[in-house]
Amino acid sequence: MAELPASEFLQPTATERIFNRVFGWFVGAGLTSRHNSLLEVVGRKTGRRYATPVHLLVIAGRTFLVCPRGRSQWVRNAEATGKVWLKRGADRVEYALRAVPAADRPEILCAYLDRFKLTVQRYFPLPAGSPAVAFAPIADRYPMVQLVRADSLVDPAPDSVDLMR
Repeated sequence: MAELPASEFLQPTATERIFNRVFGWFVGAGLTSRHNSLLEVVGRKTGRRYATPVHLLVIAGRTFLVCPRGRSQWVRNAEATGKVWLKRGADRVEYALRAVPAADRPEILCAYLDRFKLTVQRYFPLPAGSPAVAFAPIADRYPMVQLVRADSLVDPAPDSVDLMR
C-alpha cells in the first residue's frame, strides 16, 4: 500500500495514463457505471479545458469528489477556479466547490475507500474496512470537496455531513 506524504502527488505510470484516456472516453460517452464521471476543469495558467475520469461518492444526497493520488493538477485547477464540470454522455453540468469540514473528512475517506477499494486501495496506507477514526491522521493528505450544482438556488450549508450508511 502506498504511503502518500502530505501535499504530495503520486504520478500515474505510462500504462495508467493510457488506461485513463481510454476509460475517460467510455466515461464521457456515458458507457460506465453511474458513479463514474468525466471531470472537466479549466487550466489555471493556460485557460485550456482538461478532463479526467473520477469516482463520485454520494452520501445522504451530497456528492463528494476525492483525489486519492493527492494534490493533482485537476485539484489545483479546480481550487483556482472554484468550479468544475461533470460529463456523462450528452449531459454536462457545472458545479461549485464546497470545502469539507475537517471533522467530516475521516468518515468521507473511509466511505470512499470502502466503496471504491478495487481501484483506489493502493493509494491508502489503511485497508478498506478500517474504522473512520483511523483515517483522522491521514485525512489532510487527500484533497476532497463537496460538489454543489451551480444552478442550485437553495443548497443549505450544513455544519457537518450526516454520514449514516
